[in-house]
Amino acid sequence: MSLIDIDHLSVSYGATRVLQEVSLHVDPGEIVTIVGPNGSGKTTLLRAIVGAVAPTSGKIARAPGLVIGYLPQRLQIDPTLPMTVERFFRLPGGASRAEVAAALARSGVTYLARRQMSDLSGGQLQRVLLARALVAKPDLLLLDEPTAGLDQPGSAAFYELIDAVRRETGCAVLMISHELHVVMAASDRVVCLNGHVCCQGTPEHVSSAPEYRALFGTGTHGALALYRHEHDHTHDTAHGKPHAQETTEAAE
Repeated sequence: MSLIDIDHLSVSYGATRVLQEVSLHVDPGEIVTIVGPNGSGKTTLLRAIVGAVAPTSGKIARAPGLVIGYLPQRLQIDPTLPMTVERFFRLPGGASRAEVAAALARSGVTYLARRQMSDLSGGQLQRVLLARALVAKPDLLLLDEPTAGLDQPGSAAFYELIDAVRRETGCAVLMISHELHVVMAASDRVVCLNGHVCCQGTPEHVSSAPEYRALFGTGTHGALALYRHEHDHTHDTAHGKPHAQETTEAAE
């Protein structure tokens, strides 16, 4: 059974239709990435899933007892507000000390527990927010452009962390990303959204789809790099597949 099953979802803001007849699903344990141009309705889709936006039509079916962890695109912290990371975790409805310690350890930022939230770098803040989302032991993580503002090494490290969390906890991940080359390596499935679902499927299928290339072919200068992680090498070797550290598909 799918964790989330979205059926012909449409969302409007006043007279403006943002999403039109969107259908997709997320199954347990998989990473699904949504890509699309600015204004394509990506964030609106996540907001609809968490119930912050009411559908105009269609429906969203959630698995019984589904627990969702949400990592927003931005979190504004008042620099004059004295709040440590640990205190942030323990705001009303927050976590116990043991839960805080476990979540920070999973995100690799135990050393930040007593640091002021306003003093965190962009990468540190994203790891802290991820840890906060993991406290509730979610079945599904929703990530809205989690690496926006990070440099390339920081982005790569964060995506590796997401994959490790998925493998360790078994949670599914639905994320929005603008980093196409990383998406194709980090995802089990990709959904190309532009107000409606243009195409969806495996990264290899989507990267060769005419609808995808019409949106991103020029912007990626005609090529999409599909990076493979070391755990992919282990899986491929076990199944008799050749390993390539990096392959490139031409988007002519």
